[in-house]
Amino acid sequence: MILPGTTVRVINPDDTYYQFEGLVQRIGEGKAAVLFEGGNWDKLITFNLSELEAVELTTGKKK
Repeated sequence: MILPGTTVRVINPDDTYYQFEGLVQRIGEGKAAVLFEGGNWDKLITFNLSELEAVELTTGKKK
């Protein structure tokens, strides 16, 4: 389930942001605004929900 605050990946291979991961900021009318942060840029892009998949974040334990 994709809700605000969820980390998502773009799964549309025809999109410029294909395989990019970002944070969902807003959802409405079947679309989600996703914030991408990287290096020296931030970008807020709107996608159809069908173009996104939730990313399961895991934390690794340091040994």
